[in-house]
Order: sequence, then structure tokens, then C-alpha cells
Amino acid sequence: MNNAECNSKPDAERGQPCPRVPGESELQRADKTVCAPAAKRLAFFERYLTVWVFLCMVIGVLLGKLAPAFTATLSRLQFGQGSQVNVPIAVLIWLMIYPMMLKVDFTALGGIARKPKGLAVTLFVNWLVKPFSMAFLAWLFMQHVFAAWIEPEMAKNYTAGLIILAAAPCTAMVFVWSYLTDGDPVYTLVQVAVNDLIMLVAFAPIVMFLCGVANVIVPSKVLITSVIVFIVIPLAAGWLTRTLLLKSHGKEWFERNFLPKFHPVTIAALLLTLVLIFAFQAENLTTRWLAVLLLAVPIVIQVYFNSTLAYLLMRRLRVPHNIASPGALIGASNFFELAVAVAITLFGPGSGAALATVVGVLVEVPVMLSVCKICNQSRGWYSREN
Repeated sequence: MNNAECNSKPDAERGQPCPRVPGESELQRADKTVCAPAAKRLAFFERYLTVWVFLCMVIGVLLGKLAPAFTATLSRLQFGQGSQVNVPIAVLIWLMIYPMMLKVDFTALGGIARKPKGLAVTLFVNWLVKPFSMAFLAWLFMQHVFAAWIEPEMAKNYTAGLIILAAAPCTAMVFVWSYLTDGDPVYTLVQVAVNDLIMLVAFAPIVMFLCGVANVIVPSKVLITSVIVFIVIPLAAGWLTRTLLLKSHGKEWFERNFLPKFHPVTIAALLLTLVLIFAFQAENLTTRWLAVLLLAVPIVIQVYFNSTLAYLLMRRLRVPHNIASPGALIGASNFFELAVAVAITLFGPGSGAALATVVGVLVEVPVMLSVCKICNQSRGWYSREN
């Protein structure tokens, strides 16, 4: 059966091995093309996220240049003297992260024992490979390869921002990538839930250790505060809200009526956050535009390296494709909302570290879409061995 015939089949049958023809051997069947899944498209906002980010950059830079006093006032607003937690950024980040945490179902953790290989590979790449590979790439490119174009102190700042970006695995966009690659939605939830729990205890130590190795001073008190503010509080609030509403209103009402209300709020908060970040970064962006291009290099390399590593390990361990693809994408993508907030808290809204995390937003969507395409196009090759 060729792809044209497969594409005439219902969606439920696509992405599955083509049916056996009478008299056909297993070897002949294995060499046949796996039925191609139906092409899937992102929602309008997610599809053009890179465009919205670019527009936010233009608006933010104009705001920073045309109203510098207003921008400076916003950048100085903090929750208490010396907290370094910027008020407008913190509020907007909460409005983004809280709805994400509402989607995390910790009751799905019970299914780990059934398929442990996929989760093991994801955790290995997320926590033992990605932060360390990014630290190496950041050190290599920012402090050596691109040393002629970057001042030494700023290079350390960029290195810290890239480390922060890679130290937290993606939570929100993971569900989009899983959808686009026909991933197992329940298993994707498990991977996200476990990553979020590990992030509570591993994020701060990893950032402190790697920044220390890179000779970047990170105040431990401020870092721990940022973890509490941007991870512990929204995660706890999301879990409590989800638990109470599921008991009182049921799962169908929660998923169909309650969660959709937050979608426009999340979008607005993301866009406003980016406008503020670019306003705070207006001087850097207009005087150091080359840095944006240079910062993109290690980010792109680490995305392709980590996704390839996770995908090949999954294939080696004979993990099903609908678990391997989302796992590879989780292993490569970053929790850029958290990274931006932490970088601002630690180094300031106009810092090079904050700029590095924002470049991650610009780069991630188009690069991750290309990884999704690779996973889908290699489905037949992957499935023949498994």
C-alpha cells in the first residue's frame, strides 16, 4: 500500500504500519512505507509565534527609545527592597505559568512503570546532557570562538543566560510538539509532570554549579527566591486549583470550560512580557544586534544535538515512535518563560543574560518545527527497526 492509499484512510489508521497483503512475508511488510499521518497544523497564534515575537521586539525597542524614563521606572519596580524580583515581569510570568501548571496531571505518574524506557531517556537528556552541553557550547562560542566580537564580561553574562535557558525543560509548548508528531498525550503528560517535580529541586543547583564553573557569580539567595516565586508557587497553585475543580466540577467541565478561558490571558501575558523585555533591552538590541545572531548559534546547535541524541537512544531501546518523538522534542526545547524571569531576577532586565534567554524565544519555534518535520518524515525508518 502506498502513501496515497494510506492517506485515504481515516485519521485513526494513519501513522500505523500498512496492513498485511495475503501471502506477504514479514520482511516484505517491514520494507513497506508506514502509512503517513494526516498533516497537522498549529493554531493561528502558535503558527506565527516568531512573527509575534518580532513585532513585540519592534514595539518594545520603540518604547525603550521613545519613553526611556517610563521604561526605567518599570524596570526598578521590585517586590520589596533587594528582592530583585521585577513586579510587572513577575505578574505577567505568573499569568503565563499558572495556566501551564493547570494542565499538569500528576495522577498520570502511575503509568510510568508500564513504559519506563521513554521517560528514562527523556530525563537523561533533560538533566544530565542538555544543561551541560549548553554550558560547554556557551563557553566555547561566547568566550572563545566569538571572543573578537564580545567583551569578556558580557561573554560571561551571555554564558549565564544560555545556561539558565537550558537548565529547565519545556512545559507548555511540549503539548504542541507532541500533537504535531502524533505523540501519546498521556505519556507526554507523565514526562512533563516528572520534569516539573525534578525542576523543583534540581534547577537551582544545576544553574549555580554550571555558572560557577563558567566563573559567573550567582547569588544563591536570589536564585532560590526565583525558584520559589516562578516554580513552586505557580506549580502548587495549579495543582491545588486542578484538584479542587476536578472534584467539584469534573474533568469534562475543567478541560472544556475552565482551561480554555486562560488561553487569551496566557497569550496576552506572553506578548506583554516580550514587549517589556525588549523595552528593557532596547539599548542592547540597537547597539549589539550582532550579539543576537551570535547567541542563536549555540542555541540552534544544542536543539539539534539533544533532539537527535534522544531520538536515536529511543530507537536503540525500541521505544514506540509516539513516545520517542515527543521525548526527543522535550529533550531539546526549553522553558523560556521561566528562563527569562530568572535571568531578569538574577542579572537585571537590561542584562546580557536576559537578552540570551529572549533570543531563545526567537529561535525555538522555527527550529522545533523543523525537528517535528524530521520526526514525522523519519517515521517509516524508525518503525522498521522497532
